[in-house]
Amino acid sequence: MAWTVRSTQDVTYRVQQSESVFDPANDALASVAGLGRGSRRLVIVDRNVDRLYGEAIRAYFAAWTDTRPTFLVLEPDEAAKTSDALLLITRAAVRAGINRRSDPIVAIGGGVVTDLAGLAASLYRRGTPFVRIPTTLIGLVDASVGAKTAINFDGHKNRLGTYFPAAHTLLDRTLLTTLPARHIRNGLAEIIKMAVMKDAALFSLVEDEADALVTRRFDTPHAPEIIERSVTGMLEELEPNLWEHELKRLVDFGHTFSPVIEMHAAPELLHGEAVSIDMAFSCALAHENGLLGHEETLRVLRLLHRTGLPIRHAVCDLDLLRRGLDDATGHRDGHQHVPLPTGIGEATFVEDITTEDLKRAMAFLDAYAPATGGRTPALERDASAALETVAP
Repeated sequence: MAWTVRSTQDVTYRVQQSESVFDPANDALASVAGLGRGSRRLVIVDRNVDRLYGEAIRAYFAAWTDTRPTFLVLEPDEAAKTSDALLLITRAAVRAGINRRSDPIVAIGGGVVTDLAGLAASLYRRGTPFVRIPTTLIGLVDASVGAKTAINFDGHKNRLGTYFPAAHTLLDRTLLTTLPARHIRNGLAEIIKMAVMKDAALFSLVEDEADALVTRRFDTPHAPEIIERSVTGMLEELEPNLWEHELKRLVDFGHTFSPVIEMHAAPELLHGEAVSIDMAFSCALAHENGLLGHEETLRVLRLLHRTGLPIRHAVCDLDLLRRGLDDATGHRDGHQHVPLPTGIGEATFVEDITTEDLKRAMAFLDAYAPATGGRTPALERDASAALETVAP
């Protein structure tokens, strides 16, 4: 005797733009988090955000509920994205006494904190809803609009995780005003990823305002459209393939070699910086294999350079790149499925990259930036001033 069980799960989640989310006059957070009389909430905040907005966040919750929430402040660094932090969140959920379905966890911070909170929510009582407020640019346009949650494990990035989207995500562009310039660049890498893969108009918008987007923290004429096009493009790719049954994914551009680069260069490189190096290398691969024209290749490299993103790093030797390709192939079920641009806003997938291809792409990049090794003056400045902020 054998039984076959078939079931489907309807998944709906909402991503919403809302400015000044910690202003008590704005009811967006209160609405999506279901705040009200007798509410119990676990609120997870990253330490940098707590330093800048902690008073405002606590005042908001005090204004909307008569029960004091439980606040947990976590380190926002990639090194803190571990099982220890996951268990810390779980213990806090127990102390907070939150209900399984009606008391969503609220996560406020960058991608590390929202990833941790999402994974904890997916595991706590086999699934407790959560609400995200990303506070970094990379969170607004990438890390907090999809369904994936994860922690790092055994030297591998995001090796343990689930698919568990937040019930609601609030995107507040005004929070970018307090970001260090380096973290604006970090998020720009993911925007450029979407532009190169599928949106030539977005690429042109970023080209037009590349310098101002960084110096003015996305307070520019085109910034709202840049964010909107980036999020729309990302969701268009994710929605029909939320559980990644199809492993040919345009959004994996910049994410073939970057996981091993990021982990081996830690803590020096941020995620978006590793993605930038990967994108530059992937464009060089496309160029050397006749897929991407010379001028279009240089156009991408120049934009990365203009925004202060790196295109090479000392750890990127042939052995590491080969290991990165092998690791990505394993992650993609034995197929390379490497997304490469064929033009600005156009792409294809390749399956036959060889060690010789990697060598030629490295030589191309070395010829493009022999003096800096691909590191920009902006990145050098930011590496020595990582805590730079603008007053809120």
